[in-house]
Amino acid sequence: MGVQPGLREVAAGLLQDERLLRACAARDMGAVFRLLNARGLSTRRIAAAVEIGQGRLYDYMNGKTRVEKLALFEQIADAFHIPGELLGLARRPWEPDATPEPPTSAQALSEADGDDLVTVDAFRRADRQAGGGRLYSAVVHHLSGKVAPRLVDVASSPQVFAAAAALTETAGWMAHDSGRDDLAARHFARALPLARAAGDLPLAAHVAASTSHLSLQAGDPVKAAHWAAVGIELARRGPRLPGLMARLNTMLARAMASSRQYGPAVQALDRAHAALAVGADDENPWLSPFDDATLAGESALALRDLGQSEQALRHGEQAVALREEGRTRSLTLSRIALARIHVDCGDLDAAVGVGTELLNTSPTLGSVRVVHQLDELGQLFRQYREYSPVRDYLARFDEACKARMLLLADIVSSSRGGSR
Repeated sequence: MGVQPGLREVAAGLLQDERLLRACAARDMGAVFRLLNARGLSTRRIAAAVEIGQGRLYDYMNGKTRVEKLALFEQIADAFHIPGELLGLARRPWEPDATPEPPTSAQALSEADGDDLVTVDAFRRADRQAGGGRLYSAVVHHLSGKVAPRLVDVASSPQVFAAAAALTETAGWMAHDSGRDDLAARHFARALPLARAAGDLPLAAHVAASTSHLSLQAGDPVKAAHWAAVGIELARRGPRLPGLMARLNTMLARAMASSRQYGPAVQALDRAHAALAVGADDENPWLSPFDDATLAGESALALRDLGQSEQALRHGEQAVALREEGRTRSLTLSRIALARIHVDCGDLDAAVGVGTELLNTSPTLGSVRVVHQLDELGQLFRQYREYSPVRDYLARFDEACKARMLLLADIVSSSRGGSR
């Protein structure tokens, strides 16, 4: 392709930059191009290197559109010598052999375990930023091709089973985010025995919490409460992890609130807040983090179900304020919940204000769950369309939804065969 001198050297200097690693994990090529440009590469040279026009490059850099085609990802990787693994690609032909000398069995297991942790973290970070709709097939392919064969190796360490459990649970969340709750339930059901096989009680409890969440989304608060209780019992038998216990008690509170059991729900929420006040988890690398922003968002939902609108509003505002911009899906879901709570409180102007912020959500966020919740929010606003600010907002909202549906038509249509 005749790459000009200096391009690969500039990219190589960024390979240890956390910003580049985050952008690659999210497959956000616009951010990659901006970093290269900031390091002195002109947009003309970048566009020429990957054989696209400068206008198209500017669209990527300005977030107007995203790279979606596999061939272009490969072109970018090869032009700047970005390792294929960083972009979810196979090893590129120019990449050196990673194992020039055969390691000992102990070294091989240790290195594989370390790679598993990196992989789990990369998939989870990409999912939080870009949504699970376009990542689900990638994690399933990795599970079947890279992880499953090692489960039958007698030399495999328990960490291989932990990695399989964590990735299977992650696949479940991606399936849920894709609107395929039937697949999500099967993944969670498979993840639990894998976590038990690893001897990792906190990871097993973590999977139980995910199953509780899915049950609640399916409208079964009794099952949700059951799985939260199972997780709490598993967590109590393992090492003390405050964030995990906070998450489990939060799910129990959500289940109780959905059943209108005010006292048990508030007590469970109080336990969740008390647990997280002790500190965050850092002892188990296989668990997804549970932070103050997540607790605030879940508390808002529970209190809304209990009819405590003013308290729900306080927690909903806190969730939006705490949620970092890098967590696009979480921030979007928190804003949707906050807009609903403002409507509950009768403050339509505030609801429109939050709804306006939602219009800036990336239309390429690959989350069917977000699409469905935005649809529900639109239906809620339509009940008040006689109020002119709501009517004006709905015109913009509908245009944004049309654009989103055009960009996500493939993953939305594929989800219709599964449960919502």
